[in-house]
Amino acid sequence: MRRLVLAALAGATLTPALAPFELFPLALVSLAGLVFLLAGEARARAGFLLGFGWGLGAFGSGVSWLYVALARFGGMPPPLAVLAVALFCAFLALYPALVAAAFVRLRRTAPSGSVVLSGLLFAGLWVGAEWLRGVLFTGFPWLAVGYSQTPPSPLAGLMPVVGVYGVGGVMAWMAAALALAARGGRDRATWRPALAVAAIPWIAGALLGRVQWTAPEGAPLSVALVQTNVEQHLKWRPEHFAAVLQTNARLVRDASAQLVVLPETTLPALAEQLPNGYLELLGDYVRANGGSLVLGVFSRDAGQRIYNAALSFGEQPGQFYAKRHLVPFGEYSPPLFGWFYRLVNIPMSDQTRGPEHQAPMVFGEHRVALNICYEDLFGAEIVRSLPEATLLLNLSNLAWYGDSLAQPQHLQIARVRALESGRPMLRATNTGMTAVVQPDGMVSAVLPAFEQGVLRAEVRGYSGLTPYARWGDGAALALAALALVLGIAGAALRVRPLARSVGR
Repeated sequence: MRRLVLAALAGATLTPALAPFELFPLALVSLAGLVFLLAGEARARAGFLLGFGWGLGAFGSGVSWLYVALARFGGMPPPLAVLAVALFCAFLALYPALVAAAFVRLRRTAPSGSVVLSGLLFAGLWVGAEWLRGVLFTGFPWLAVGYSQTPPSPLAGLMPVVGVYGVGGVMAWMAAALALAARGGRDRATWRPALAVAAIPWIAGALLGRVQWTAPEGAPLSVALVQTNVEQHLKWRPEHFAAVLQTNARLVRDASAQLVVLPETTLPALAEQLPNGYLELLGDYVRANGGSLVLGVFSRDAGQRIYNAALSFGEQPGQFYAKRHLVPFGEYSPPLFGWFYRLVNIPMSDQTRGPEHQAPMVFGEHRVALNICYEDLFGAEIVRSLPEATLLLNLSNLAWYGDSLAQPQHLQIARVRALESGRPMLRATNTGMTAVVQPDGMVSAVLPAFEQGVLRAEVRGYSGLTPYARWGDGAALALAALALVLGIAGAALRVRPLARSVGR
């Protein structure tokens, strides 16, 4: 039990490595703590339990904000909300649990082997598990350990090359090598390669961070990113509908820019249900300033299918984007889970996915690739719009999660997407964090959370491709496969001489 508690504490150490704390070295400490405990185990079952404990600590502390959405705004009874979040975290904990069990099982034949090769074994398993967590059952890649390495971490320089999963794999290799060396005591022959493994990625990341993978293109674009700050518990009340429309109209009227952006579902109704002339009024406001408007609203097609959408109008012809990657239990019901919606109150929870391939919106010489809220968690999907897109734009509504870790964590995810793509990421959110993120992952402007306002900035479009934009997650997965082969083969080669010596 004591070792299980230590594993959970090691997992919980990952949370302060992420935003808003951003104590990025703690992510290495967290992984190293897990490997240090696993190195003392000889049974895969024990390893599974330790990995499961680590996962409960990491996800239980890192995504606890899900309770706010379910209980405070979703109307689920608090005990059931606690149970639902606990079960979800337990499911997510299965991924590190399987990594830990496989690591103990594969390493058992050569417990005193090379820390470099054993570290590669752990890294390969880790990358595979994080990637699977990001794609199975529509995926939930939140809290992938690589997200902790935004600037000023030197490892941020690796993001444009191998992406967030590749950076997570490098961290797993570093942490495992150091933890296994610590298990070996003061043996210099063990510590020297471990320290080399720990040092080389920092140096490589710092050097690669100086490379300009993409370049500015065209004239600057003036943008006005609107933060409406409409409280979630009021947004969908009929008696507040007129006030919400007035707030949006006033903020658009006062925002003067070539591109004005309102957040996700900023208008709490289907577009067809809005008062006659309302959208035309917003269009008149932006056209008066020679600009265009993008806003988030629900849309219904002729087949009665509902989309979480973004519309644009103004100086440019009207354009449309429909969210492609929906959130299970929030935007659609997985099979056999209809009972879930009888326990919660989530408006517009029966949505349809947008088309897989949607062209960027065009505003003059700028081509803007949209993504809505949760979609920016999927780097391989974001880069599909490249090289055509010169800018990325995210519309979000995180009011569902209150004043929690969700907002700063989501901004950090956007910073990683900017690094991977080599494009600025613009964010217009309801309650925060509305921001402009540069291609180097730095936040150049941001509004305070839970304040109504307009963030005005000038941004440049970017052209060119980062290695990650060319390869997606393929590079990280290929390196993970190579690491697994080397780790497993290294263990096998060390076992054979041992068997022969025993035979003699």
